[in-house]
Parts: sequence; C-alpha cells; structure tokens
Amino acid sequence: MKKLSIVVIGILLVGSVLTANAQKTGYKIVNKIHLQGDEKWDYLFSDDAAGLLYVSHGNMVQVVDEVKGEMVGKIEGLNGVHGIAIAPALNKGFISTKNDNSVTVFDTKTYKVIQKIEVSGKSPDSILFDAFSQMVFVFNGHSDNVTVLNAETNAIVATIALPGNPEFSATNGKGKIYANLENKSCIVVINATTFKIENVWPIAPGEEPTGLALDNENHRLFSVCANKLMVVVDSETGKIITTLPTGEKTDGAAFDPSLKCAYSSNGAGTVTVVKEENKDTFAVLENIPTLKGAKTIAVNKKTHHIFLPAAEYETTPGVEKPKLLTGTFIILDIAPQL
Repeated sequence: MKKLSIVVIGILLVGSVLTANAQKTGYKIVNKIHLQGDEKWDYLFSDDAAGLLYVSHGNMVQVVDEVKGEMVGKIEGLNGVHGIAIAPALNKGFISTKNDNSVTVFDTKTYKVIQKIEVSGKSPDSILFDAFSQMVFVFNGHSDNVTVLNAETNAIVATIALPGNPEFSATNGKGKIYANLENKSCIVVINATTFKIENVWPIAPGEEPTGLALDNENHRLFSVCANKLMVVVDSETGKIITTLPTGEKTDGAAFDPSLKCAYSSNGAGTVTVVKEENKDTFAVLENIPTLKGAKTIAVNKKTHHIFLPAAEYETTPGVEKPKLLTGTFIILDIAPQL
C-alpha cells in the first residue's frame, strides 16, 4: 500500500508539472481591436512603458491603448507609412514614409507633426531609435543605405552605404546596430557612433531574411527568412547557432526577454513560438493560428501580449491577391496563458 501510494503521488506530481508547463506554453487570441481604414499596413511598435501601440496603416499611424483596446490618437497626412520609432525621453516619434522618401517627426503627447525630413535615400522602411547614441537609424530599402538622424535636433548626420537591401533592424543598446540584408541573405553590423560597418555575416541556409529580433542577455539574433526558417545567430561573433522551422510567408520577428521566447509572424496565418532553453538550445513550442496577412508583429515586454495587424479578404478562386474586405482591419491581441 505504501509503494502504491508513493506511485500515485508521483503520478499526480508529474501530472501537475505537465499541466503547469502546458499552461506556460499556451497562447490564445484575447482581443480583436477593430480600427477604421482599409489600406495596407506594415510595421507596428509597442511603447511598453506607456502601454501604447503605434500601428502603420496606409497614410496614417493609429495609436491604440493596449489595455482598453481603443484608438486614442492618430498621425495623419503621411505618404505610405512603413515604420515607427519612439524616443520616450524626448517625447518624440519618427515615422518612415516610402512614397515621398521622408521621415515625419511627431510629438508623442499631442500626436502633432513637428517636422518632415527628406532622407538621403529611397523608400525608407525599417526605422529605430538607438538610446545609446541618441540617433535614429532609417533603413532605405531601394537605395541600399541608412540615413542617420540626430534624435534631438532632427538633423541628418550621416549616410551609411550598405552592401545590400536592408529589412528589419535591431539595436543592442551598447553601440551595435544590426539589420537583415534581404537580397544578400546576410546580417550587417553597424557601429552606432562611428557609423561604420563592422561586419557582414552570411546566414545560410537562411534565404531572403526579413524580420530580426535580439536577445541582448544571451547575445542571440533571430533572423526569419523566406524559406521558412528562423536562423539563430551569435550577435558577437556571427556564428550560426541553429535553425528552426517557421511557417509560410514569414516576415516579422520579436523576442520576449522574460519568457525567453522568440516569435516569427507568418503571413499565411500563424505565429511560430520558439523557446530559448539556454543560449544554445532552442525548440519550437507551437504555431499559433492567426489570420491571413498577419505578417508583422510587436510584443509588449512587460505584459507579454503580442500584437499583429490583419484583415479579412474576398475568397475568389484563382485570384492570387484577393481584395481586402471593407471594415475588417483589426489588431490581434494574443496573450500567453501563464
């Protein structure tokens, strides 16, 4: 009887552990935030401290209260929005707009436009604020270069030529800027203060990388690629640690440092969740069902909520690019079931 009791207790304990683990790895859609407008979208940015989500949407950026799930402001009059960067201490935001090759500077308190700056390149795309250098880095997709702005003065201080077409970017906050080079299947490393290229790392077998995220503690870059791979790269040496499968039409990437999870948003309708067990061990936990077209991603590192823009489309047989259904644009709010 004693042995049987011990066995039963053991089974119950194992069951409890498995249940706890299952809860920690489960994700679900907890809200669908409906926003006006039927235009295309690209990047979105979570201001974690303020609890605000900035959403690129055609010719405007919509600002959403992440907790209430409501729009609280918008910046309009933009000509083809791509990305958003925020400099919190300066109460400034920076928006890249591809159609007029410019960056729009706005006040994050009033959402009023401060200045529009013509960049030194074509089709500005990814944009980031680097707190270490107090610079804004604007990656110009059609001219293979980077425009560097002084975040305080808004002045252009440098133009950096790149050996390929830049996509998503990341900063380690300690003087290094990273960006995927889509047409070269490489990651470029830029010094944030000298504006010099320090390294160009090939990431084969990854092809046509787009999304890029960084685990700054363990020095791991997560580059997601068109051939349905996430390539994990040492951000100090450029060594490829491993590769993991993602999904169809992979585009965006994000990393949650507390949960130690990397995410790949796949435009065919999933988010791949990759768990970092330690700095050299990674595993795919699950593929969260989303919606077709939900290709870009942002994560609030405090609340651990994941946000993706999406919409519904016409179902017309044989049409490669179906039309977006009017009034269906939403932000998917996904949360881990901790």
